[in-house]
Amino acid sequence: MNETLRKKYIPMTETTYYTLLAVTTPRHGYAIMQYVGNLTNDRLLLGTGTLYTMVGRLTADGLIDMRYEDGKKAYCLTPLGMELLGEETRRLGQQLADGLKILSGGVSTAD
Repeated sequence: MNETLRKKYIPMTETTYYTLLAVTTPRHGYAIMQYVGNLTNDRLLLGTGTLYTMVGRLTADGLIDMRYEDGKKAYCLTPLGMELLGEETRRLGQQLADGLKILSGGVSTAD
């Protein structure tokens, strides 16, 4: 993987992470916004400006592809996008596990 892209996207912003999750199945822009809102119980609501700026950047960087489905632009994760999404998911999982371990008293925080 391109190290420059890894440094650019890891760690990911929350909006980037959820957008990539949304396009594991091809979706058009409005469907991405709905999917992310539903997935996060409306905790994260993407505006059109945010979404289309991000989609343009993700497309330019090769993380997603744009295609036409039913006359609408649809976006889909590329293999590179899947690789970065997987890496970020593993990183977040480890971060969560470390936090839970510390907060449950399983690991001493003393030096």
